[in-house]
Amino acid sequence: MKKIFSHSLLIIFLGLVTSCMGDLDTMPLDNNQLVSEQVYKTKDGYTGVLAKCYASLILTGQQGGDGGDGDLEGANEGYSGYVRLLFYMQELNTDNFLMPSSSNGLRKCLNLQWNASNASVIRWTYQRLYMSIAYCDEILRECTESKLESRGLWDEMKDDYTFYRAEARFIRAYCYSMLCDFFGAVPYVDENTGVKDIPEQWSREAIFNYVVSELNDIESELKAPGENVYGRVDRVADWFLLARVYLNADSWIGQNKYKEAYEYAKKVIDDGTYPLASDYREIFLADNNTCKEIIWPLTQDGLNAQSSAGTNFYVKAFVNGPMNELYQTGVGSKGWGNVRAKTTLVDAFDADDVQFNTSDTWGNQKKDKRATFMTALSNQTKETWDANLSMTSTFTCGYGYIKWRNVTKEDQICDSGDTYSSIDFPLFRTADAYLMAAEAILRGGGGSTTEALGYVNEIRERAYMSGKYAQAGIRSDVSGKISASELTLNFILAERQRELASEVTRRTDLIRFGLFTKGHNWDWKNAVRLGEDVDDKYKLFPIPESELTNNPYLKQNEGYDK
Repeated sequence: MKKIFSHSLLIIFLGLVTSCMGDLDTMPLDNNQLVSEQVYKTKDGYTGVLAKCYASLILTGQQGGDGGDGDLEGANEGYSGYVRLLFYMQELNTDNFLMPSSSNGLRKCLNLQWNASNASVIRWTYQRLYMSIAYCDEILRECTESKLESRGLWDEMKDDYTFYRAEARFIRAYCYSMLCDFFGAVPYVDENTGVKDIPEQWSREAIFNYVVSELNDIESELKAPGENVYGRVDRVADWFLLARVYLNADSWIGQNKYKEAYEYAKKVIDDGTYPLASDYREIFLADNNTCKEIIWPLTQDGLNAQSSAGTNFYVKAFVNGPMNELYQTGVGSKGWGNVRAKTTLVDAFDADDVQFNTSDTWGNQKKDKRATFMTALSNQTKETWDANLSMTSTFTCGYGYIKWRNVTKEDQICDSGDTYSSIDFPLFRTADAYLMAAEAILRGGGGSTTEALGYVNEIRERAYMSGKYAQAGIRSDVSGKISASELTLNFILAERQRELASEVTRRTDLIRFGLFTKGHNWDWKNAVRLGEDVDDKYKLFPIPESELTNNPYLKQNEGYDK
């Protein structure tokens, strides 16, 4: 069993709370509604509340393992976990993956045909982000010098409470950055918002500026790089999120912030606390808590942090029992196998790297080790349509994508077994910073083309396990490096697809490159087999209809009024 931040404390905390999210909407929680006053009698209680702020992004309720006491009233607990929702919001509607399912609005997400009422997963994403914000606001109200003194905890917590507050503010800023990305102009609430106050809707630019301001304010209050407990954020996470937000400033608010994006991405790289992993594939295994590249992991454990909505989904949805007969998936016959790669993702790799070799299940003899596809099932085809040119639910159409494996580096199932995943989700990792820096340079943010080429080639050399990444017994005769003439923005977009597929950045990337709604098509976009352009309104999701009913101040995003 891996060591995970404060799971024992989180379990104690969860035992003292009840599910109270049914009436959340965008309203902050009352102190007594969220936690018993008993929680704040001890430092462990405060740590448990902070653990809940983190856990709200990877777990789904009070009991674990889809135990029936979910955070969101009326929501399917397995479907409505944040990391699983990110897949639907950031991957399913892009050129990466297909799910034939029509439940909970998934077909609408796949086809880019959603509206304000026909996709539950959009509403749950909105509510989950505000739920996490509410938890952060709660600890910020309670973790103050005056309250710690009144509870007799100041001497015990005076050296830590600033870090607790900074981390809660960071998680809240992250949530607002995602709301800004998904929905644009959204309501603002913080620890000072009253329970009966109706939050006002801030403009997208105001939300953007708030996120930047918060991240700048807390930078010095977060722990120094590498000094925090595993699973908690430090200053490098702050720099990473600033780089990401600045990189998207042009597509979000029409402002060029590539200089700032380059500077912060470069800080992540130059700091060196989170170096690139020596083997790309080890980032997505059950013992990836030993991987130094992951800046901010959302932690999972098959015994103590169970959920069908975290990396359990990323393993089981991508594989099935017949695949497990060909290689060690780590979930045995428990895989669902209902996610397949779209042809555009497969075609992003060299065709000879795509094929699965049953005598080389780790892909050691491939050139690009990121080409992790299952092609060896009987009657399986690359195309995501059948002989009648229709989408099928028989799962023979489309290749499986097997990047996530619930096994250790030694190809062993961990002690927690194969029922739930023990893979931590790498929400932020250093390779993304390399690609952000390179992109920002090419967009005029500073640096040199030589520097940008170096960043991209470092990523590719690691992918091909050549040069300094070469290991005995693993093919390394092809370097993967490109020339300066090959380095273009389009190449970087393609490289981001190869490096980060399923890591929930693709929709945002395509929008930033102007290729999400127009000029680039893929399987089943707008419900057309080879895809077709869609209305630009789909660059934003609609504010859920239920939220418009609850908050008269909200204005719907353009194009979704009817």
